[in-house]
Order: sequence, then C-alpha cells, then structure tokens
Amino acid sequence: MSTLDTCPAAGPVGGATPTDAQADPAAARAVMVARLEEEGSLRPGPVRDALLALPREVLMPQAYVRRSAPGKEPPRWDLRDWSAPQDRPELLGLLYGGASVLVQHDGEPLLGRARGTRSGASITSMSTVMGLTASLLEELDLRPGLRVLDVGTGAGVTAAVACQVCGDRGVTTLDRDRHLTDAAAARLADLGFRPQVVCGSGEQGVPGREFDRIFVSYTVERVPTALVEQLAPDGKLLAHVTSASPSWPGLAVVGRTADGRITAELRAVEFAHRAGHGMARIWLNEELRQRMATEPGTWTQRSKLAPPADSDRGFWLAADHLLGGGLVRDFGSEHLAIGAPGCGSWMRAEPVGHRRWSVTVQGPRDIWKEIQDLADRWRAARSPDRYRLYFDADGGQRAASECGRLSWQLPATHPRDEGATP
Repeated sequence: MSTLDTCPAAGPVGGATPTDAQADPAAARAVMVARLEEEGSLRPGPVRDALLALPREVLMPQAYVRRSAPGKEPPRWDLRDWSAPQDRPELLGLLYGGASVLVQHDGEPLLGRARGTRSGASITSMSTVMGLTASLLEELDLRPGLRVLDVGTGAGVTAAVACQVCGDRGVTTLDRDRHLTDAAAARLADLGFRPQVVCGSGEQGVPGREFDRIFVSYTVERVPTALVEQLAPDGKLLAHVTSASPSWPGLAVVGRTADGRITAELRAVEFAHRAGHGMARIWLNEELRQRMATEPGTWTQRSKLAPPADSDRGFWLAADHLLGGGLVRDFGSEHLAIGAPGCGSWMRAEPVGHRRWSVTVQGPRDIWKEIQDLADRWRAARSPDRYRLYFDADGGQRAASECGRLSWQLPATHPRDEGATP
C-alpha cells in the first residue's frame, strides 16, 4: 500500500518515541486499535479484530526513519531492523504510531537487506497512514468467503486483513513491483496466509477473474475500466480519484447490483493515497509558497464574500476538476492560500474583522473570482458533497451532481500502465 500525498510525515526527524505501552507488540497493537476506535476510523467487528491480531512487525520487520530535515539535500534515512534488539523500541513506535511507514528506498529488494543508512534518491513504497487504511477496510464490508482483489500490495497490510477476515484462498494481491510482491508473499506466509500474489499491472487487474471486493491502494485519474469489469454481482470497488493536484481528492465507490448493473459515486474526502505509478503531479515549491505568504500581489481588496469552508469538501472536489486542474492549496498556511504552479498565479484570503476578508491576488489568473463563480454554481446545484459517477459506453467517465447542474469528464485513458503503487 502507498501512503497519502497529503498525510502527516511518517514521524519526527530522528524517529518516533514509543510510550511505555508500546514496549511490546501486543500492547502497541492494543493502543493503536483503541486510538483508531476513538477517532472513528474503526468500529467493533472483523476488521478491528484482524488489526488487533496482526503483528505488523512480521509484515514490516524493517522500516526507514528519516534523519535529515525536510528539504535538506541529499536526504538521509536509517533502516531499522526488528532482528536488532536496539532498534525495536523505535521500530514499534513507527509501526504502531499510526503514521505512514517507509518500507522501500529507491526500488530496492526488501528481502535480505542490511540495516544502516541510505542517502539520496527517494522512498519508493510506504504503508499507508493507519486511520485511512482502517476506514477504507471498514467501507469494504469484508466478510468470510468473499473474493478480494488488493491492488497495490505494498507491505501487505490490506492483504493480511483480507486473509484474516475472508480466508486466504479467496484473496489475490497485485503489485507492479516484484520486490514488493516477493516480500509480501514470504511475510504473509510467515503469518500462515497464502493468498495468490501477482506481479502485474494494477490497471489490468487479473483478467478472466471476478471479485466481490476490489481495493485500489493508490490514487488514479479515473477508475480502471478492467477492474470495473472484474467486479462480481453485489460487489464493491474503492479507488481514490483526483487530478494532477493532490489537494482535493475524491473516493470512487463502485458497485455492481445483483442483476449486473453498475452504480457509482464520487465522494469528496479529506485524504487520499499517493498517486499511482506514472501519474503526473503538481506541487508548490518553496519559492512560490514564500511569495504567496509575503508578497503584496497585483491587488488586494476587502470582500464581504467568504471563501468556501474547508468542510465544503464537495465544492473543493469540483474545483479540483473544473478550475483547470492546476491549483494546489498550501495547507501549511494559517489561512486560505492557493497557487497555480503552471503560471505562477496565486491568491490568499485572510479574515479581517466580522464577515470581512482581505483578498490578495497575483498573476494572470484571478483565482479568487474563479472560486467565487464556481461557488455560485455549486450552491445552485444544492451544495453536493458527492457526485454520481457514470461509465459511458465509449469508455468515458463523468461525474455529475444529483440535479445535473454541475458535471465534469474524468481524463481519458493514457496509453501507459498506471500499475500499482511505486
């Protein structure tokens, strides 16, 4: 599994500091599960029971800790190893702290690695933030006997839970990276699970097979058609969908009825998985962030119009697609700040007294006006927080509000393999 594009970092520089309860794996699991229940990501039932029984240190006996400060080049990581007693307290803090767990550096094999320091290159696979994983596993409604396709094996956490709940004979896990599938097969076997482990294209799934549950653990620009075709009657598919911007994702929830009809919706969500292999991404670099925070801009005005609230996620999901797909929000800013890396335009909006906003705009795009114009359209469409998702006969995919007043096409299929998580 991959981690979030917009998630908190995997831990402070220097690694996590475990509590006394995390001094042994069973206590650490109990603390993690209790925390997930308290935050609402997990409820009593089979997923909770599976996570409480799952020794994550078997699936991830090694993990990286970032030792260099953000932005410092070259980056540096230490690989911690469960077989080294001195590493166990820190490794337990990483595995059960709830944040993403860094498991692969620069596409390396996971089996047979020596602990120690790596520098340069990048982390190429992570296990997802646990709260997101738990909530999506709950959404899947796993039950004994279901046939499950886990697309994006990563460290094997989703596959392990599916094996525990549904039985390993019905579980298939798929990833484009053979180093990940080899390690997952070995470590799942150490847990007593022997699902089918496939190295191949995530976009293609497993041709000729049918599944009751399909879980895509990386973000896509559109739902892979082959996976929809492999969905069995009464089945469910989950996949995060977004544009090149990581700021405002959606969760595609696709079902097939007992008589074979496809039903689907796109829900606005706060967080999503990382982008799949080969998917373009746009980001705010540090220079643009600084300009957005400090420069006077082309003009500044006082406005009685408030920007849409953070809780208006249905608006921001529509903005991700209908405002050109080139906008990125700076979530580190105290107030609303949005930039367009492609052309250098930006805006910031700060409250100044009762129902007044100071709005500053810079660049060829008037992002503030674009937002307000779309906000009017969104409200006219009854302020949806989710959209119907249509699969056209020609292969196109379209999202639309219930009333039909707000809609957009998802990007056409690219002639490349999106594969599974990097």
